[in-house]
Amino acid sequence: MTNLYAAALDELQTTFDRLKDADVDNALEMTAAARRIVVFGGGREKLQIMGFAMRLYHMGLSVAVEGDMTTPPVGKGDLFIVTVGPGEISTALALLGVAKAAGASILVITAQPSGRAAQFADKVLHLPAQTMADDQGEKRTSVLPMGSLYEGALFVLFEVMILKLIDRLKISPETMRANHTNLE
Repeated sequence: MTNLYAAALDELQTTFDRLKDADVDNALEMTAAARRIVVFGGGREKLQIMGFAMRLYHMGLSVAVEGDMTTPPVGKGDLFIVTVGPGEISTALALLGVAKAAGASILVITAQPSGRAAQFADKVLHLPAQTMADDQGEKRTSVLPMGSLYEGALFVLFEVMILKLIDRLKISPETMRANHTNLE
């Protein structure tokens, strides 16, 4: 029997071997320059981008998760970060249209850079991993089900992005801990 742990880790390694780090750095430039950041993802992608938003908050950045009661309006100077692995979902397309019309900058993270969501983006960060857009038949390449490879890669990507932002913005561990909730 195949070692499923090793197979999944190999697939993540292959994903990051194919990722263009210059695209990550471009995404970080947008993030660091934003007045406010609002993030969106659907399904399990939302769980990953919510973790990213939490770390941005710990760094002291102005960030919200779309759909929360406290999400501010977006406009010029703001950044809307959307993860849409399969290239499009109806909710993402609608929100991207609103953010674009309001003048916000848009970063789309996707495994399908030719998808409709990328057409709204100022920058696209291509995360080359299997999603539900390519998990059937001969297209399937991962031992993990559905979009799990992409979702797992998002976690790693977001953590590395945070490390790079910490260095770029000179954020201390003390600053981050001071912003961590005491209501746990």
